[in-house]
Amino acid sequence: MNQRLSSLHPNPGWKEAASPALSAPGDITDAVGKHCILELYDCDCARLDDEAFLRDTITTAAKRAGATLLNLITHRFEPQGVTGLALLAESHISIHTWPESGYAAVDVFTCGDHTMPERACQVLWEELGAGRHKLTSFRRETPEALGETGREPVVLAAG
Repeated sequence: MNQRLSSLHPNPGWKEAASPALSAPGDITDAVGKHCILELYDCDCARLDDEAFLRDTITTAAKRAGATLLNLITHRFEPQGVTGLALLAESHISIHTWPESGYAAVDVFTCGDHTMPERACQVLWEELGAGRHKLTSFRRETPEALGETGREPVVLAAG
């Protein structure tokens, strides 16, 4: 089965012109998505420990980003803390909370050019009542050769 990168996902990412400095074969020219790392500080401790609230908030965040929520799994720890993972058609949203510290670590990765992961982050920092936050975002890029060549599945030897 021969697949091109563009056939693996309906929205494989932004096509950006290569800069003159990136003209050698194998250079990175395709962005497949955007990845946001969000640190939330001085949050509402009760909300950080409320699994149902976090499920609703993650669902809202995915919708606000323009993403398609496929599945959502959460787990509440004893004595406190929640981990949540939203599987998106476009990738994922994850959150890990430490209510005793008023802190949450968030990861939002979306593929394609129709999603806006920063909007998901905004929902989370607003709904969790973060006193401060730090957002770092970057494009996830693939080597040009990966997007331009055919791809064959790996055949595993019987062991």
